Amino acid sequence: MDDNMVEDLFTGSYKTEQIAQKLLGRLLVHETAEGRTSGFIVETEAYLGVLDMAAHSYGARRTKRTEAMFQAPGTIYVYVMHTHALLNLITQEIGNPEGILIRAIEPYEGTDLMTSRRQKQGFQLTNGPGNLTKAMGVNKEQYGKSIFSSDLFINPIIRRDPVQVATSPRIGIPNKGIWTDHPLRYYVAGNPYVSRRKGMIDSNYGWK
Repeated sequence: MDDNMVEDLFTGSYKTEQIAQKLLGRLLVHETAEGRTSGFIVETEAYLGVLDMAAHSYGARRTKRTEAMFQAPGTIYVYVMHTHALLNLITQEIGNPEGILIRAIEPYEGTDLMTSRRQKQGFQLTNGPGNLTKAMGVNKEQYGKSIFSSDLFINPIIRRDPVQVATSPRIGIPNKGIWTDHPLRYYVAGNPYVSRRKGMIDSNYGWK
Protein backbone atom coordinates (compact mmCIF):
# COMPACT_ATOMS: atom_id res chain seq x y z
CA MET A 1 0.00 0.00 0.00
CA ASP A 2 1.46 3.33 -1.11
CA ASP A 3 0.05 5.90 1.30
CA ASN A 4 1.89 8.61 -0.60
CA MET A 5 -1.20 8.55 -2.83
CA VAL A 6 -4.07 10.38 -1.15
CA GLU A 7 -6.65 7.94 -2.50
CA ASP A 8 -4.82 5.04 -0.87
CA LEU A 9 -5.50 6.48 2.56
CA PHE A 10 -9.23 6.04 1.96
CA THR A 11 -9.36 2.54 0.49
CA GLY A 12 -10.50 0.78 3.67
CA SER A 13 -7.04 -0.58 4.47
CA TYR A 14 -6.47 1.97 7.23
CA LYS A 15 -8.44 2.58 10.40
CA THR A 16 -9.83 6.07 10.88
CA GLU A 17 -7.36 6.69 13.71
CA GLN A 18 -4.49 5.86 11.36
CA ILE A 19 -5.81 8.12 8.61
CA ALA A 20 -6.16 10.97 11.11
CA GLN A 21 -2.45 10.69 11.84
CA LYS A 22 -1.40 10.18 8.21
CA LEU A 23 -3.24 13.35 7.19
CA LEU A 24 -0.87 15.43 9.31
CA GLY A 25 1.49 17.21 6.95
CA ARG A 26 -0.81 16.84 3.95
CA LEU A 27 -1.60 20.00 2.00
CA LEU A 28 -5.29 20.95 2.07
CA VAL A 29 -6.22 23.16 -0.89
CA HIS A 30 -9.33 25.21 -1.73
CA GLU A 31 -9.73 26.94 -5.07
CA THR A 32 -12.39 29.67 -5.17
CA ALA A 33 -13.32 32.63 -7.36
CA GLU A 34 -11.44 34.84 -4.90
CA GLY A 35 -8.26 32.82 -5.18
CA ARG A 36 -6.43 29.71 -4.04
CA THR A 37 -5.64 29.03 -0.40
CA SER A 38 -3.88 26.06 1.14
CA GLY A 39 -2.25 24.87 4.31
CA PHE A 40 -0.55 21.88 5.84
CA ILE A 41 -2.82 19.92 8.18
CA VAL A 42 -1.39 20.06 11.71
CA GLU A 43 -4.28 18.82 13.86
CA THR A 44 -7.06 16.27 13.43
CA GLU A 45 -9.65 14.37 15.47
CA ALA A 46 -11.03 10.92 14.68
CA TYR A 47 -14.73 10.09 15.11
CA LEU A 48 -15.53 6.40 15.10
CA GLY A 49 -19.08 6.14 13.94
CA VAL A 50 -21.96 4.22 15.46
CA LEU A 51 -20.15 3.26 18.69
CA ASP A 52 -18.63 6.69 19.33
CA MET A 53 -20.88 8.71 21.62
CA ALA A 54 -19.26 11.94 20.40
CA ALA A 55 -19.94 11.23 16.71
CA HIS A 56 -22.98 12.66 14.95
CA SER A 57 -23.56 9.16 13.58
CA TYR A 58 -23.60 7.53 17.02
CA GLY A 59 -26.16 4.76 17.16
CA ALA A 60 -26.38 4.77 13.34
CA ARG A 61 -28.27 8.07 13.54
CA ARG A 62 -29.04 8.93 9.92
CA THR A 63 -30.64 12.29 9.25
CA LYS A 64 -30.56 14.96 6.55
CA ARG A 65 -27.66 16.55 8.44
CA THR A 66 -25.62 13.35 8.79
CA GLU A 67 -26.38 11.74 5.42
CA ALA A 68 -22.94 12.61 4.04
CA MET A 69 -21.34 10.54 6.79
CA PHE A 70 -22.83 7.38 5.31
CA GLN A 71 -21.43 8.04 1.84
CA ALA A 72 -18.18 6.99 0.14
CA PRO A 73 -14.76 7.62 1.69
CA GLY A 74 -13.48 11.07 0.79
CA THR A 75 -16.93 12.61 1.10
CA ILE A 76 -16.87 16.09 2.65
CA TYR A 77 -19.05 16.56 5.72
CA VAL A 78 -19.43 20.20 6.75
CA TYR A 79 -21.65 21.24 9.62
CA VAL A 80 -22.14 24.52 11.45
CA MET A 81 -21.57 24.96 15.18
CA HIS A 82 -21.88 28.36 16.88
CA THR A 83 -21.84 30.01 13.42
CA HIS A 84 -18.56 28.24 12.53
CA ALA A 85 -18.34 25.75 9.66
CA LEU A 86 -16.42 22.62 10.64
CA LEU A 87 -14.73 20.45 8.01
CA ASN A 88 -14.81 16.66 8.22
CA LEU A 89 -13.72 13.94 5.79
CA ILE A 90 -15.43 10.55 5.70
CA THR A 91 -12.93 7.72 5.93
CA GLN A 92 -14.59 4.32 5.58
CA GLU A 93 -16.77 2.40 3.13
CA ILE A 94 -20.35 3.40 2.30
CA GLY A 95 -22.60 2.84 5.30
CA ASN A 96 -19.76 2.96 7.85
CA PRO A 97 -20.03 6.59 9.09
CA GLU A 98 -16.59 7.31 10.50
CA GLY A 99 -14.76 10.54 9.84
CA ILE A 100 -12.05 13.02 10.71
CA LEU A 101 -12.39 16.62 11.82
CA ILE A 102 -9.68 18.86 10.40
CA ARG A 103 -8.86 21.11 13.37
CA ALA A 104 -5.96 23.28 12.21
CA ILE A 105 -3.62 24.03 9.33
CA GLU A 106 -0.36 25.88 8.83
CA PRO A 107 -0.93 28.36 5.96
CA TYR A 108 0.98 27.77 2.74
CA GLU A 109 -0.69 29.62 -0.16
CA GLY A 110 -3.04 32.59 -0.18
CA THR A 111 -2.12 33.99 3.21
CA ASP A 112 -3.22 37.52 2.26
CA LEU A 113 -6.65 36.21 1.23
CA MET A 114 -6.91 34.24 4.47
CA THR A 115 -6.02 37.34 6.46
CA SER A 116 -8.66 39.38 4.63
CA ARG A 117 -11.33 36.79 5.36
CA ARG A 118 -10.39 36.32 9.00
CA GLN A 119 -9.22 39.83 9.92
CA LYS A 120 -6.56 38.01 11.91
CA GLN A 121 -2.94 37.23 11.28
CA GLY A 122 -0.09 35.23 12.72
CA PHE A 123 -0.74 31.97 14.50
CA GLN A 124 -4.39 32.87 15.14
CA LEU A 125 -5.15 32.78 11.44
CA THR A 126 -5.93 29.07 11.15
CA ASN A 127 -5.46 27.62 14.65
CA GLY A 128 -8.86 26.01 15.07
CA PRO A 129 -11.54 24.23 13.04
CA GLY A 130 -13.74 27.32 12.59
CA ASN A 131 -10.78 29.58 11.96
CA LEU A 132 -9.35 27.47 9.15
CA THR A 133 -12.68 27.12 7.32
CA LYS A 134 -13.29 30.85 7.43
CA ALA A 135 -9.75 31.55 6.25
CA MET A 136 -10.06 29.06 3.40
CA GLY A 137 -13.62 29.96 2.42
CA VAL A 138 -15.01 26.53 3.28
CA ASN A 139 -18.74 26.41 3.99
CA LYS A 140 -21.77 24.17 3.57
CA GLU A 141 -21.53 24.49 -0.21
CA GLN A 142 -18.87 21.78 0.00
CA TYR A 143 -21.20 19.42 1.89
CA GLY A 144 -21.51 16.03 0.18
CA LYS A 145 -18.80 16.66 -2.41
CA SER A 146 -15.65 14.57 -2.64
CA ILE A 147 -12.08 15.60 -1.96
CA PHE A 148 -11.20 13.59 -5.08
CA SER A 149 -13.35 15.61 -7.49
CA SER A 150 -14.03 19.08 -6.11
CA ASP A 151 -12.36 22.44 -5.60
CA LEU A 152 -11.52 21.36 -2.03
CA PHE A 153 -8.86 18.66 -2.13
CA ILE A 154 -5.57 17.36 -0.81
CA ASN A 155 -2.51 18.01 -2.96
CA PRO A 156 -1.13 14.61 -4.03
CA ILE A 157 2.49 15.75 -4.22
CA ILE A 158 3.36 18.49 -1.74
CA ARG A 159 3.57 17.34 1.88
CA ARG A 160 5.60 17.65 5.06
CA ASP A 161 6.53 15.00 7.60
CA PRO A 162 6.08 15.61 11.35
CA VAL A 163 8.95 14.90 13.69
CA GLN A 164 6.46 13.77 16.33
CA VAL A 165 2.72 13.12 16.28
CA ALA A 166 1.26 13.93 19.69
CA THR A 167 -2.08 12.65 20.97
CA SER A 168 -4.68 13.79 23.48
CA PRO A 169 -8.41 13.49 24.18
CA ARG A 170 -10.60 15.38 21.74
CA ILE A 171 -11.54 18.96 22.57
CA GLY A 172 -15.02 19.91 23.75
CA ILE A 173 -16.32 16.36 24.34
CA PRO A 174 -17.74 16.33 27.90
CA ASN A 175 -19.96 13.66 29.44
CA LYS A 176 -19.45 10.99 26.77
CA GLY A 177 -18.14 8.20 28.98
CA ILE A 178 -14.95 6.56 27.75
CA TRP A 179 -15.18 8.65 24.59
CA THR A 180 -14.48 11.85 26.50
CA ASP A 181 -10.98 10.72 27.44
CA HIS A 182 -10.17 8.51 24.48
CA PRO A 183 -6.96 9.90 22.84
CA LEU A 184 -8.38 10.52 19.37
CA ARG A 185 -6.89 13.95 18.77
CA TYR A 186 -3.62 14.05 16.83
CA TYR A 187 -1.33 16.99 16.18
CA VAL A 188 2.14 18.00 15.06
CA ALA A 189 4.10 18.51 18.26
CA GLY A 190 5.72 21.94 18.42
CA ASN A 191 3.64 23.50 15.65
CA PRO A 192 2.33 26.97 16.58
CA TYR A 193 -0.90 26.65 14.58
CA VAL A 194 -2.24 23.80 16.71
CA SER A 195 -5.36 24.92 18.57
CA ARG A 196 -5.11 25.32 22.35
CA ARG A 197 -1.40 24.73 21.99
CA LYS A 198 0.70 23.98 25.04
CA GLY A 199 4.45 23.74 25.31
CA MET A 200 7.29 25.23 23.32
CA ILE A 201 7.18 26.12 19.64
CA ASP A 202 9.68 24.03 17.70
CA SER A 203 12.19 26.04 15.68
CA ASN A 204 11.10 24.18 12.54
CA TYR A 205 7.42 24.13 13.57
CA GLY A 206 7.61 20.38 14.19
CA TRP A 207 8.56 19.32 10.66
CA LYS A 208 11.48 17.11 9.68
